[in-house]
Amino acid sequence: MLQVDNIHTYYGDSHILHGVSLKVKAGQVTSLLGRNGAGKTTTLLTMMGYLAPRQGSVTYKGQNISGKPAHRISRMGLGFVPQERGVFPSLTVEENLTVAARPGKDGRWTLARIYELFPRLKERRTNLGFQLSGGEQQMVSIGRALMLNPEVILLDEPSEGLAPLIVQEIVEIVKRLRNEGLGVLLIEQNLGAALELGDVHYVLSKGQVCFVGDSETLRNDEAVLSAHLSV
Repeated sequence: MLQVDNIHTYYGDSHILHGVSLKVKAGQVTSLLGRNGAGKTTTLLTMMGYLAPRQGSVTYKGQNISGKPAHRISRMGLGFVPQERGVFPSLTVEENLTVAARPGKDGRWTLARIYELFPRLKERRTNLGFQLSGGEQQMVSIGRALMLNPEVILLDEPSEGLAPLIVQEIVEIVKRLRNEGLGVLLIEQNLGAALELGDVHYVLSKGQVCFVGDSETLRNDEAVLSAHLSV
């Protein structure tokens, strides 16, 4: 569904991604792992159009979307949950969720469904963004992306800074999204959560893919865990 082929991405003169290739399939969680600075977020930003690759391509449902503006890529069916969450502090929960909503082809992600997925947000729907906990902000960020009715959702560190109980709640939400047929690309520093969720894992090191495999293979690869994931 979403495919990256041999992309080379730069920040100015700094060469960050060196020929990264990966695939995201419908109904699967693809995890992108690696140490800080390995190029994980740069990969997502390239896929979403915030950065344009100087070489290689990003393809979505057979169409080359490399270098297209982020808002056009989003309208094509890609949802993005950034690491910093991006909750508007002066808007209510409900306003944050609906500010960019659109029905999509089947319109399955409505406000009512978001509240069913995140009951806590329904309880706090009139609270302002700055009044929310980190976990609640993450729920708003995921809910807002779903309100775009995407077919693929990109999650950048969704468990960062959250309490273990909230992390497990986020894990269950990602499982549900996969079961509903969404393609999920997940950046996750919590290796336990990534291994629980990921159908396939790509490990980045210095802007290059150094491992591709399933959870069992990665769990038993001590060399990769030690050299590239600090385990």
